Amino acid sequence: MLFEGENPLIEIDGSQKSGSGTILRLAVALAAAAKQPLHIYNIRQNRPQPGLMPQHLESVLTAAKLCNAKVKGATLGSRELWFEPGEVRGGDFEAEIGTAGSIPMLLMATLPICVLAKNRVRLHVAKGGTDVSHSPTINYMRNVFAPALKRMSLEVAIAVQKYGYYPKGMGEVTMTVEPTPRLQPFRLEEFGQLKSIKGVSVCTFLAEKKLAERQAKAASGYLAESGYAADIQVVNDKSNPLQKGSSIVLWAETDTGAIIGADAIGELKKASEAVGREAAEKLTAELSVKPTVDVFLADMLIPYMALAKGASAFLTRTVSDHLETNVWLAEKILSVKFSIQKMGRLFKIEKHGQ
Repeated sequence: MLFEGENPLIEIDGSQKSGSGTILRLAVALAAAAKQPLHIYNIRQNRPQPGLMPQHLESVLTAAKLCNAKVKGATLGSRELWFEPGEVRGGDFEAEIGTAGSIPMLLMATLPICVLAKNRVRLHVAKGGTDVSHSPTINYMRNVFAPALKRMSLEVAIAVQKYGYYPKGMGEVTMTVEPTPRLQPFRLEEFGQLKSIKGVSVCTFLAEKKLAERQAKAASGYLAESGYAADIQVVNDKSNPLQKGSSIVLWAETDTGAIIGADAIGELKKASEAVGREAAEKLTAELSVKPTVDVFLADMLIPYMALAKGASAFLTRTVSDHLETNVWLAEKILSVKFSIQKMGRLFKIEKHGQ
């Protein structure tokens, strides 16, 4: 065995479930939480280009810095990795992706480790994508994900220095985490009454085309047709002259504290009106069944529910591959127990107390 120690080695087959980079990122984070060495193989086996891509590699290396880990196999294209976590002390850390790889994904890979820190963690991530496909937008992270964690007594602040889009990236973000000695369970089983719908529509160096305004107008118009009023902030950003782009995030707040989010990203040859409408359609689909957590936040919450003592539960619209994968990993690595139960048009996701 590569690492010598008393703790048993966690073995994870990366081709299982979604077979995606999510398995790698979360397995590393949960191994650090469990304080157990990890061996993961068949990394991203089900993807067109298997193995570690730049953003996955930087996630592993950053996670290793955070928990003083010993690592073997952390090279581009590697399909096998050994990771032995150490102590999570806290402090200031730097990460650099170097492509349009997702900054939000890197934050999600490292945040569960930050929870365990003895002191505040400040992670500065440069040269990546803040708003790219197959990933939450950075404003979703700020306005939906971070408030959900605050409900669990975890204070996470995410500041954007530069927005970054495909293909050049060049985005820059700082995440500050105040570790908590005890994560509170996440219990939210009543949608309640809708209080408001808010949003942020942003474009970078595209103000002359009024992209942010057009995205916001299209989203507001679609929501109005469904009987919803929305207050959407328009941001004409000038932070990144090297890569133009746009995104929009919408979120609904209820009187029980539920925050239901949806986002969309601008692309070449995709009309701004289509971007705004896409986000509004996603949000309307959520609101039509009154969940307490949207389909994107559902899988993101699993690691924190697993780490929190006691029972957690929420209602969501559908069970995604990522949700199933994250539940599988949490049960396997942390020896917790989840259940997924169909309840009318919703699914109840429950982590049982321990």
